Amino acid sequence: MVDRPLLSLRAALIFLLALLTGGAASGLSAVAGEEIARSLLAGLAATGLAVPFFNHLIATEDGAVQTSDTVGADAVEEESRG
Repeated sequence: MVDRPLLSLRAALIFLLALLTGGAASGLSAVAGEEIARSLLAGLAATGLAVPFFNHLIATEDGAVQTSDTVGADAVEEESRG
């Protein structure tokens, strides 16, 4: 018996938001008058771009961990303030 879930809650949320984004893009392009094939391609493209976007946007389960590029940006902001 497997006691752990197949996907973490964070991964499930990321995929759900990506699917909703793709569905919205497909629906909006279909309403705009595009063909069904183009609407589906627009939805697939939006889904593919939404996964890394939401992955970066949603904090990890361990807490918000700053990467090296954001640490440098914070240091530059502090220097410019004072």
